[in-house]
Amino acid sequence: MEKEKDPMEKEKDPKKTGREGIDRRSFISLSSMAALGTIGAAGLVSSCSGEAKKKEIELPAFLTQAPDGKPIKAGLIGCGGRGTGAAVNFLDAGPNLQITALGDVFKDKLDQCRDQLRKSNHAVEIPDENCFIGFDAYQKVIDSGVDVVLLCTPPAFRPYHIEAAVDAGKHIFMEKPVAVDPVGARKVMISVKRAQDKGLCMVSGTIRRVQKDFVETWRRVANGAIGEIVSAHITRNGGGLWVVQRQPGWTDMEYMLRNWANFCWLSGDHIVEQFIHEVDVMNWYIGKNPVKAMGWGGRQRRVTGDQYDFFSVEYVYDNGMHTHCAARQITGCSNLTEQFIVGTKGFANAKGMIYNLKGEEIWKYPHPEEGSTDETWKVTDPFVQEHINLVTGIRTGNTVNDGEAQVNSTLITIMGRMSAYTGKDVTWDELMNSDLSLGPKVFEFGPVPDIPETPPVIGVAPKLG
Repeated sequence: MEKEKDPMEKEKDPKKTGREGIDRRSFISLSSMAALGTIGAAGLVSSCSGEAKKKEIELPAFLTQAPDGKPIKAGLIGCGGRGTGAAVNFLDAGPNLQITALGDVFKDKLDQCRDQLRKSNHAVEIPDENCFIGFDAYQKVIDSGVDVVLLCTPPAFRPYHIEAAVDAGKHIFMEKPVAVDPVGARKVMISVKRAQDKGLCMVSGTIRRVQKDFVETWRRVANGAIGEIVSAHITRNGGGLWVVQRQPGWTDMEYMLRNWANFCWLSGDHIVEQFIHEVDVMNWYIGKNPVKAMGWGGRQRRVTGDQYDFFSVEYVYDNGMHTHCAARQITGCSNLTEQFIVGTKGFANAKGMIYNLKGEEIWKYPHPEEGSTDETWKVTDPFVQEHINLVTGIRTGNTVNDGEAQVNSTLITIMGRMSAYTGKDVTWDELMNSDLSLGPKVFEFGPVPDIPETPPVIGVAPKLG
């Protein structure tokens, strides 16, 4: 693996890194409520005196289906398990929705996806002429006459695919994360702003911001249920992910692509590829980016790739606030996924509980009993809800674009990884000036000599006396 470069190094060519027109100091979502997309939220209202007065945030009803309208054609780019799932989720979002094109680097992956779509409840048939194989398959899908692209390849390719889709004027669903390094993230931010200018809808795969129990908890905290936020404790501890062993005849590139979740240049490591869900919740609540990351981590059990098994990162904010984020992927250990937000009056479990400072539960999301027909508190599958919001935005003209929030959360996880890999504190300014760009210079099947299957080793070993 290409080692993380010193974060103090400056970029030499801003045209190559995508820094044009970006305020690196702020680089924050214009509104934490923007991620609510088409469901909206109340903001500030003016008082009679002319002073801005905060109004309690209220959320309209969540749509359980997108409105009907003319057919919308979508093309899937990346036909693995998540891509196939996203295609079905899109079709489940409402009437008159179609999957009309598929693209992947590997024919066997495309064929599996094609077969699963054919056997699904939607009985989708994709003609041969709309099935594309190779590193350029994404462009062929974009050019096939689709209205929407579903971007579900390994994250390393996301910046290029987003740029191409925006260039072509396509609406976008993009899986998380949107990049694996600072250069790619800044490239995506430029595309996000261009999509906004073009009126394109753009929805990302950070599902918690569209999950009704999470959104209702956030609403209550935003309205003061726990006072002012002073800290957060975020955890994602689970077992190891899938592993693909190298097979005879595979080139370096094929092996890495088929085992992509275990290589940093393709996935960003699990702090970026998986833990981003929890970090995104933290950033959603706090509403601003940290100014520094102090991270550590290591590797104990992984058998392939160049990534860590565990991370622990302390994030520091401009007001001196600290938050702690920890993630582990080791099979056979205790598992826990939690997002605790701490305030001056209490704390919240972001998935639906609020407590006072004594630890007493003062509110819990009222999940309906099994078999209940009451839709008031029903939580729609967030993997479908994000597509409902996307299609609703397209058909109503109320553009939804959560790309800025997605880029920020991606950058925060990258900053934590950089700190853990280097053993050094990394500031936001250092992150935004970093020229770190992972992966090979050319995407083609063959050797990848510059990325050995070796995890980073930090620090200096003691001298033998």
